[in-house]
Amino acid sequence: MQTSPLTDKQIHSSTPEPEMSLVPAPQHDGPLFAEVDMGGDASAPTVRATVVQASTVFYDTPATLDKAERLLAEAARYGSQLVVFPEAFIGGYPRGSNFGVTVGNRTARGKEEFRKYHASAIDVPGPEVDRLAAMAGKCKVYLVMGVIERDGYTLYCTVLFFDSQGRFLGKHRKIMPTALERIIWGFGDGSTIPVFETPIGKIGAAICWENRMPLLRTAMYAKGLEIYCAPTADSRDVWQASMTHIALEGGCFVLSANQFCRRKDYPPPPEYLFSGTEEELTPDSVVCAGGSVIISPSGAILAGPNYDGEALISADLGLYSNL
Repeated sequence: MQTSPLTDKQIHSSTPEPEMSLVPAPQHDGPLFAEVDMGGDASAPTVRATVVQASTVFYDTPATLDKAERLLAEAARYGSQLVVFPEAFIGGYPRGSNFGVTVGNRTARGKEEFRKYHASAIDVPGPEVDRLAAMAGKCKVYLVMGVIERDGYTLYCTVLFFDSQGRFLGKHRKIMPTALERIIWGFGDGSTIPVFETPIGKIGAAICWENRMPLLRTAMYAKGLEIYCAPTADSRDVWQASMTHIALEGGCFVLSANQFCRRKDYPPPPEYLFSGTEEELTPDSVVCAGGSVIISPSGAILAGPNYDGEALISADLGLYSNL
């Protein structure tokens, strides 16, 4: 494995070398370290891909966009051509919240919580989409970004696609929100299951547990998908098994990006409460442990999974290595 010059400094320190190059949750504008697996035939055409493992700035979309811009620029400096962000990175994944809902009733507090969440979402198209497109063009990377899309009063868990020229290519709305997500997100449909043919490969995405829908995956495989992006909120070990299976089944590279979040990355109580667990949590408690990973079409893990903190996790994809 070849690492960045910054991580080379860690190798020569007196402390043991960590398994991967990491940065704690950033409180400043310092760089994130990239972990790059350089295995494979150096003469074969390759695409350097990065999955971002980082937390939303919850209820603060402008600050989250600023953070995304810093992370995207850092990945580009390491030569990344494709950068994938987690599910709901812009707008936030409302982990632990029940929005005051019981069957037949909603609390006033829950309604206010949804109002703030709705205000954090973005219109597609809209000014935030324009800014994301400009970021991709400035950094000259293909960008796959998880957002919460606002369409009137309905919210959708959505992935946006941008090319390296700063053009918005299109979107995929999560077809089937999982469990309690259905009280806050609308349902996508077959009209937004794109696979984009680009100079770096055919790119598509499925979000979190909709990856467990065989017919959705089959529809994407039928379009010749080569780079399968899987933004998620699932950090369990079993998620890794699903990602490996999809890589093997589809004969494609799988790029899974998840957030790494501590309790302090969300607003403090009583503004925001983790239902049923709040009393057990400290500000440093990990509420989403990441597990972002890049897997080859043969099922080999190229980078990750990472459970240690915020990071840029990268690998070189040999596009013809599965022939």
